[in-house]
Amino acid sequence: MPFVLIHGAGFGANCWDELIPHLNAEALAVDLPGRGTRAGADLRTVTLADCAEAVREDIEAKDLRDVVLVGHSFAGVTVPRVLDLVPERIRHVVLVSAVVPPDGSRVLDQIDPGVRDLVEQSIAGGVYHQTREGAAAILCDDMDEATTTATLDRLIDDSGALLSEVVDLSGYQRAIPRTYVHLKRDLCYVEELQQRSIALLRPEVVDLDTGHMAMISAPERLAAVLNAVHG
Repeated sequence: MPFVLIHGAGFGANCWDELIPHLNAEALAVDLPGRGTRAGADLRTVTLADCAEAVREDIEAKDLRDVVLVGHSFAGVTVPRVLDLVPERIRHVVLVSAVVPPDGSRVLDQIDPGVRDLVEQSIAGGVYHQTREGAAAILCDDMDEATTTATLDRLIDDSGALLSEVVDLSGYQRAIPRTYVHLKRDLCYVEELQQRSIALLRPEVVDLDTGHMAMISAPERLAAVLNAVHG
C-alpha cells in the first residue's frame, strides 16, 4: 500500500525529499512534465491531461495498487484526472492545502488577488517563473534561513497555460475516501480559499499549524498525518 506524491507548481518530485524518510510505506514521488525525469517536455505546451498521464504512467510502471494518492497545492486539479484514469488503483486521496476551484473554472481566477497579481506578473512566453524573493514571501514564512535556501534552490519554471486551463473535477465524484490537510499558516493558498476547497470536497479535515510547504518545513508532522491515513 504505497504513497504516490504529486508536487505543486514551481517544484518537482524532490520537494518531497525531507518527507519520504518519515513515511511508513513505500513512496513514489512523481515528476510532472517539464522537470526532473520529464525535463524534456516543453512547458509551453503542457496540459493538465499531460500531468495526469505522467502520474498514471509512473503508477502503472511499478504496478502500484491500494495507493494513497497525495496531492499538494496545484496538484488539486491533477488528482481528479488521475482518479478517472486509474480509479481501481487508488485507495485514499490526501490533499495538502490543495487548489480545488469550482469545476469548469480556471485556477488563476480562484486564487487570492494579491497572490494572483504576483503570478500574472511572473508569466511570460507561456512560462511561469517565480523569483526567489516572491517565493520566499509566500512559501517560506515558517522556515529558518537554511530551510528557506534549500526550498528556493528547488524552485523551477512551470507552465503558465496550466493556470488558465479550465479544470475538470469530475474525478472527485468517485467514491474514494479523501482527507484535506488544512495548513493554518499558509500565505500562498490562503485560509478563505482552503475553506472553499474543503466545502467543495466535503473531506475529512486535519489541521497543521504550518506554511504552504509543510513537507519541507514540518516533514515529521505531515508524515504523521499521512501515516495515520495509511494505517
